[in-house]
Amino acid sequence: MPAKNPRINVVLEKPLYNAIQDLAEDEGVSMSMLMRDLVKEALELREDRALAAFATEREKDFDRRKGLSHKDVWG
Repeated sequence: MPAKNPRINVVLEKPLYNAIQDLAEDEGVSMSMLMRDLVKEALELREDRALAAFATEREKDFDRRKGLSHKDVWG
């Protein structure tokens, strides 16, 4: 029976594999589910860093005199 979701094979060094195995046991989940969750967290962290960098660049040329007031935005 084919899997419902796409799969990725990952090769880990033994210490990393053991750490994942221990964490999965501690959390009562499969190694696959733990890896899925860790990948999601890593992607969210990368997205946060990218958005923070984007915001920092925009702040460099922000002119408060041209910005909208709270009242202008929220009524």
